[in-house]
Amino acid sequence: MIAHVLPTYNRADLSFEKGEGSWAVTRDGTRYLDLGAGIAVNVLGHANPDLVAALTEQAGKIWHVSNLYHIPQQEKLADLLVEATFAETVFFTNSGTEAAELAIKMVRKYWSDAGQPERTRILTFEGAFHGRSTGAIAAAGSEKMTAGFGPLMPGFQSLPWGDMDALRAAIGEDTAAVMLEPLQGEGGIRLLPDADLREIRALCDKTGALLVLDEVQCGMGRTGRLFAHEWAGIAPDVMMVAKGIGGGFPLGAVLATEQAARAMVVGSHGSTYGGNPLACAVGIRVMEIVADPAFLADVSRKAGLFRQKLESLVAAHPDVFEGVRGQGLMLGLKCKVAPGDLVAAGYGQHILTVPAADNTLRLLPPLNISDDEIAEAVARLDRAAGSLDG
Repeated sequence: MIAHVLPTYNRADLSFEKGEGSWAVTRDGTRYLDLGAGIAVNVLGHANPDLVAALTEQAGKIWHVSNLYHIPQQEKLADLLVEATFAETVFFTNSGTEAAELAIKMVRKYWSDAGQPERTRILTFEGAFHGRSTGAIAAAGSEKMTAGFGPLMPGFQSLPWGDMDALRAAIGEDTAAVMLEPLQGEGGIRLLPDADLREIRALCDKTGALLVLDEVQCGMGRTGRLFAHEWAGIAPDVMMVAKGIGGGFPLGAVLATEQAARAMVVGSHGSTYGGNPLACAVGIRVMEIVADPAFLADVSRKAGLFRQKLESLVAAHPDVFEGVRGQGLMLGLKCKVAPGDLVAAGYGQHILTVPAADNTLRLLPPLNISDDEIAEAVARLDRAAGSLDG
């Protein structure tokens, strides 16, 4: 008999009743150090008092009105995002998947409006993850996500990750856009070099293709800058954001230049819940905290500390680990064992981590994790790895 909750997840035998900062607590009071943060969502940890206050204050006023009316909280959050980024306009969604769908629609509508409706080909990269909708899985193209769901949306061409020769050969004046994650999450914490990202921007400029960045997982301060592409000194035309922007409350967005969004007019897209007062009230507070230069500088400082300790961990367990990868507090341990085995061993040490492709274990702690908690995390990872040493 099928479970009442559709069984599409391979869930761990754990259930958490409450959270406190970097800790998730089960009903019996067992505390787990959370290095997953809801898969890079809880950027300010569990039950953050600033976010709780923002949510409860708004909840006592008005929850939802729909986008038939002006929403002051939405307008304020859009102002904050525009002031802090390349963008000139923002559309709010409920998730990263919905942001990906709009980004794809925006690219196609851009070229249709420009009198080139046949210019639909979007270049993507192997290992990408842009969500679970039919458009998003077609963009990623992996057999794991697409099997059984055909026919897929046409118009995507997947290239080998990091293969700039393949990109140079594929991009042309028939290319609608290049879409990629500057730092892949699900794909195994794989960082695109700054030089490559700058060249991709130049190739898009040369051919007229739009550059679409997916910063759903690597954005919102995760790498020590508000958005990961800032390290390369470039800007996209369109960007997908979600996860951390709501600090745990469902919220996403598409940020775009006026030029890229010019064809998106009244009736061309919509959302019932997207950008409602509750979500945006939380998002405003997240932005006020995370976009602060001092906060981002501290993320970079803690990232350096964490990475240094992880390098020592790798050296201590050469049969378990190959190395450390990633940027900021979006780090990965490349494993010689199955990442799932290390996740399971971590449960025994009361620490939560997230597996990824390319035999990688993801470490995505809250951005406000303390130095002492970083030290404690590495000690627990050390004990978990010790249980798997050959």
